[in-house]
Amino acid sequence: MSDAEESPLGETEEDGETEMEEEEEENPNYYAEVESMQQESKEDDTVAWRDSQEEGEEKEKKEEAVREETVEKAGTAQEEVAAEVQEETTVKPQDITETVGTLERLSLTDPQSVMSETSPKTHGGGELKHSLPSELSSSLSSQIEFLDLELTSFEEQQMSSPESQSSRELGDDTDRVPQDELGQERRDLEPGKGETRQEKRVSYLAEEKEVQPEADIPKDSLVSTTTEDILFQKDESASVCPLTMTWSFGWNSSLPVYYIRDTNQRVLLYASAHTAVIYDVFKNSQHHLQGHPNVISCFCISEDRRWIATADKGPNCLIIIWDSFTGIPVHTIFDSCPEGNGIRTIAISRDAKYLATISDAEMQKVCIWRWTLAVETPACTLDLPKEYGFQNYLTFNPTNNKELVSNSKTQAIYYLWTFNKLVGKFSQSVFHLNLTQMLSATMEGKLVVWDVDRPPPSAPTSLGLPYIRPCKLVHLQKESISVLTTVDSYIVTGDAKGHIKFYDHTLSIIHWYSHFKLSSIRCLSFSKTPATPPTENSNYPPDCTLKGDPFVIRNLVIGTSDATVYHLTTDGTKLEKLLVEPKDAIYAISCHPYQPLIAIGSFCGMIKVWDYERKKYLFSRVFEKGLGVQSLTYNPEGAFLGAGFTEGTVYILDAMSLENEIPEPFKYSTTSVTHISFSHDSQYMATADVSFTVAVYKVKVKSGKRVWEYLARLRSHRKSIQSLLFGMHLDSSEPRLLSLGRDKLLIEYSLLKSYRDHLEVLDIHRTDQGSYPTCMIWYPPLIKERFLIISNSNYKVKLFNSTTKMCRKTLLGPVYGSPIEQIQILPVKTTVELQKRYLVFINTDKVGLQILPIDGNPHKTAAIICHPNGVAGLALAYDGHYAFTAGGPDRSVLQWEINLSALEAAVSLGGEDLTPFYALVSGGREGKFYRELEDYFYYSQLRSQGIDTMETRKVSEHICLSELPFVMRAIGFYPSEEKIEDMFNEIRFSEYVDTGEIIDKINLPDFLKIYLNHRPPFGNTMHSIQKSFDILGYTNSKGKKVIQREDFLKLLLTRGEHMTEDEMSDCFASLLGLNPEGWKSEPAASSVKGSEVCYEEELPDEITAEIFATDILGFTISPDSRQDPTLAHCFRS
Repeated sequence: MSDAEESPLGETEEDGETEMEEEEEENPNYYAEVESMQQESKEDDTVAWRDSQEEGEEKEKKEEAVREETVEKAGTAQEEVAAEVQEETTVKPQDITETVGTLERLSLTDPQSVMSETSPKTHGGGELKHSLPSELSSSLSSQIEFLDLELTSFEEQQMSSPESQSSRELGDDTDRVPQDELGQERRDLEPGKGETRQEKRVSYLAEEKEVQPEADIPKDSLVSTTTEDILFQKDESASVCPLTMTWSFGWNSSLPVYYIRDTNQRVLLYASAHTAVIYDVFKNSQHHLQGHPNVISCFCISEDRRWIATADKGPNCLIIIWDSFTGIPVHTIFDSCPEGNGIRTIAISRDAKYLATISDAEMQKVCIWRWTLAVETPACTLDLPKEYGFQNYLTFNPTNNKELVSNSKTQAIYYLWTFNKLVGKFSQSVFHLNLTQMLSATMEGKLVVWDVDRPPPSAPTSLGLPYIRPCKLVHLQKESISVLTTVDSYIVTGDAKGHIKFYDHTLSIIHWYSHFKLSSIRCLSFSKTPATPPTENSNYPPDCTLKGDPFVIRNLVIGTSDATVYHLTTDGTKLEKLLVEPKDAIYAISCHPYQPLIAIGSFCGMIKVWDYERKKYLFSRVFEKGLGVQSLTYNPEGAFLGAGFTEGTVYILDAMSLENEIPEPFKYSTTSVTHISFSHDSQYMATADVSFTVAVYKVKVKSGKRVWEYLARLRSHRKSIQSLLFGMHLDSSEPRLLSLGRDKLLIEYSLLKSYRDHLEVLDIHRTDQGSYPTCMIWYPPLIKERFLIISNSNYKVKLFNSTTKMCRKTLLGPVYGSPIEQIQILPVKTTVELQKRYLVFINTDKVGLQILPIDGNPHKTAAIICHPNGVAGLALAYDGHYAFTAGGPDRSVLQWEINLSALEAAVSLGGEDLTPFYALVSGGREGKFYRELEDYFYYSQLRSQGIDTMETRKVSEHICLSELPFVMRAIGFYPSEEKIEDMFNEIRFSEYVDTGEIIDKINLPDFLKIYLNHRPPFGNTMHSIQKSFDILGYTNSKGKKVIQREDFLKLLLTRGEHMTEDEMSDCFASLLGLNPEGWKSEPAASSVKGSEVCYEEELPDEITAEIFATDILGFTISPDSRQDPTLAHCFRS
């Protein structure tokens, strides 16, 4: 029985003890073994997960006996573990597979170990690229193991069900590994390190310290008992997440597409952003493999299509192995790249026992993972020298797991030689069907043939390592070969012209497909089911031989460079399109206001419309080359679709056909159109472009027809325009237009006073002082006052009166790693739903929900990662059931089902009234900070009544507004004068609309909310101070940014919210300890007048950010490893 028929999760202790002896016996007959393995490889490679019921009962009895013996002899077992580990690390030199230029040295578990090298050799036609000192070769047998290939019979494997617990969840599923693998995993632990390794491992560790009752262990896991049909069974259970991904539009066409089911199904596997998608074509259903924090960079699938391995690239990168029958992650590798660079390419062995990865770092690392043992460290590693080029493709020898081949554009791993003539850039490499050669395809249409020379086992140790040399350069064609693979008895190529060619083992062409007129081939994936033999009813094409026999080959899936996926039924040569997706970045999405339609625009010039309820593609339009779609918006009636393009063109299209509604597109801009907005009555359309310009178009009636005409445009901002918004005047139904820029300006335009080539500005208002605004939207009519919601870069959400533009409230927005970038109000369909409204937002990489009204309660928000490389757009379904996010460069659009009840449940669990807010301060309500706040609050009451008064004290729960800034500064928050004025306005007019009264006092609970909503979200940091010094200062002789003392004092008197000389002198007198009672904080007389401060004596000539923060302001710098050093308040003695 071939080891492809064995379960990849079926290695046992007995296997580990005997594998070395088995390999020693098998090595003399290596070629015979390879021949037999090649014959066996033609059989179906399936993983046997279930034994008969009788075998299962016997194994349970044996396992119970093993458990009892393990408990009794725990101490002895640890000693045996160390001996077994030592035994496994010792191999003979002939068991080491040397590769040409790499993989000649792979440390078993130590990534830092020095790798073995061999002395230089010379073979015909080649030149040595890397010399290896011979003195290290003698230590190979005791230090290095290339790859520990285990060939165990199925009868020796013992399978049991997984444990019921996991140490870490990933997505909605848990990682599962069969129990006997966990036993092997425990035996692989180093003595004394079991507990540490156990904490890092994601798999199940059974009986580590105590034996669990047998009743607690499930007899059969879902992975071991499932069938192929379980993946697409409907799950009727209610979702517990506020946002659940239900569909993925688009796929990453730079990665392959795999054909994983056939016969009665047609199921594909592909990547979309950070999700692997299993797509059933016939059922039009998707299953999402979610768990990666970054965009998936590579993935592979086992020969039997059971096991899927996915990897990503970025911080906290992961390697996840999934069961394709259930969608369950069975193992996760967390520390594959501690440097955080991620994985460039990945491959899985034919029997699915081993994974090979190459990192994406500047200094690439090759790792071999024995993932079935659920260990966190690779079996062996190798650092690749830079001269080998950047490796981007990797594959195993299908009949020998000890051999791999990888290639970069210029070199292939597994050889020490290069041709003296130009062969072109390598694309892919595979092992030849004869197993003694390897093939490398080039971008020049050539094929490099490499001989694998394996010295006989009787050869001396110094010659006992295989080596590879080039033997032939075959000019197959002129076109670049983009895909090279093997299937059955054929070598298959795909090229840049869309041709697919089949060769026999002598590289004689047998058949080709060239009449499909495809774009460049990116991937070929053949069915796992062999082709049916020809019959009278078959319609296989003839091959190229003189006999013209029927060319019988498996069905296959073809992926092309234009993001199209085809299925080719070889019997009858029938080509079907399965997926046609945008091949470039997607930044534009818009939902129809009354129908379940979404329009998706790409930089490739394609606009595609889907029915998102039926998951059905409806129609599309591809514009001429050079027109990339940047923005899309439906008008309120849903009759038109406005489209802005990257080169400044604006189209108005029919919503149902995408045909032009105007004779010629508008071309009044030369830069990308980033925003399009329609007025509520569809009489106006406004656009904004990268050149900070707002343009307005108007509908006019000519000859009884509505005609769109250009009105005017104005370069109204100095920085990028963040939002463009239409609204209605309070006293009429006339539309109003507002724009918000990164220059902190909110500008309103007068449409009635505007005329041809003149756009009238009605009002200009500055929204922020330090931070910049990111987006704006109209606040829903939950209260009588009409507001604009403006979010800024400091994680704040501000409510501005729509008429006066006064900042009426400042609130803490969602804090999920980056500020809000876009916001939209969730639509409602019934009057009952109008009483409770919700806001949907996106930031750099997440989509989230917020319950209105916003009040700073953190439990009212929830967010989930949607596009790790950046979210480019947001759209909402007309009924509020779905949210859609565009991923920009990842070429995907994700559909999220909204579950409001789950968010409401989270709010109720967070507590009522002030309970959620107490958790936002250090120590909570009973902590030191809140106690100090109470003391300052009540002390402020005494100050307002006079410290030295002899009159009866009036007990109150409030303080007057004039005391508010003093208490804020006393507890460590130092607001500017503008922020203080915003606080005053927020309190004064809080009840004005309802009662007409102006409030001039505040109680402690309201003060706490004001403080939490206005303070910096991450406290005072050195970053903001240092940034100011970087801008205002200069670099001194020591390389530090400093400000001269005279310039520093001048800046305080003239820039920003500048001081008077008396105010500045009094401040320095207090800060420098010359006035112990503080600056005008008490009625007592100061010991030093401000005018008496001598700045030359008290301040240094050069002031740095650290001197300003510590020596002048009196802060202490407390470093924080997670972000910038924070500034802690320091009390002077």
